[in-house]
Amino acid sequence: MVDRLQRFGRRLRNTSILAAAIVALGWTQLGWAAPITFNTALPVSKGHFVLREQFLLRNSGDDPSGMDRDVQVLGVVSALGYGVSRNLALFGVVPYLDKRLRLDMDGKRIDRGTQGFGDLTLFGRYTVFQDDRPGRTFRVAPFLGTELPTGENTESDKFGRLPPALQLGSGSWDPFAGVVTTYQTLDYQIDAQAKYLDNTEADGVEIGDVAEVDASLQYRILPGELGGGGVPAFLYGVLEANLVQQDKTRSDGIDDPDSGGTTLFLAPGLQYVTTRWILESAVQLPVVQNLNGDALETGFVFRAGFRINI
Repeated sequence: MVDRLQRFGRRLRNTSILAAAIVALGWTQLGWAAPITFNTALPVSKGHFVLREQFLLRNSGDDPSGMDRDVQVLGVVSALGYGVSRNLALFGVVPYLDKRLRLDMDGKRIDRGTQGFGDLTLFGRYTVFQDDRPGRTFRVAPFLGTELPTGENTESDKFGRLPPALQLGSGSWDPFAGVVTTYQTLDYQIDAQAKYLDNTEADGVEIGDVAEVDASLQYRILPGELGGGGVPAFLYGVLEANLVQQDKTRSDGIDDPDSGGTTLFLAPGLQYVTTRWILESAVQLPVVQNLNGDALETGFVFRAGFRINI
């Protein structure tokens, strides 16, 4: 694991240098708390950018198949948003991933995997309702977008073609739509999202469609009271829930009985918010996993990163 992290870090060094250069250019907006595992309805100021970098570690859980499968995914997810107008914001998201599978096969322990950029996601979010009052705001913002097939989806090794879960991309154009709402006060913020992703077929494989419902509470821990001179930094405690339902994957028109199902995650986390940047981290823990057949369970998902307004 240490060697993988070192190699992964070297590959991302140039990206980190670029991010640091952007930070050095200066700041134009005040940062606010926001969900860690999904988006928010809070606006991106017209003519400004929001940059988000998030490190991801996903680890497998129990394997019901008897092959002692162990899957780990390391990634850095880069997101850039731009405020086109007061209500419209455009976003682009691209992940860099290292996926590894270890399992028992024919009495031996084998290692399979791949590394590279995944599918690019582009979407727009438009605020259709806004209610601003002293000390609080409430917003509703539908969004619409697509996942572009920029990640490789036909990678193979000496054992044959890698399974869909190990591929960097889906190979297909996958539209999605949803709506996100935000209620923000001086002490706390609540966000909720509903999203549906329509995965389409490519090269004989159609990954199951995904329906997701998310909720997030961010509560100000420090400072306990607002007041005094200047704008302080804020420490928020975060608790999020993610309900994910995925259909079975189809290969050459046949359902994979060991794919898809329903998972409910709870994600405790922390955010440190200043006038210039936000640091955040959370751990998604599965509390319910009702998966099909011998589908591999998730052990945990760790996320940590930063966001800046430019």
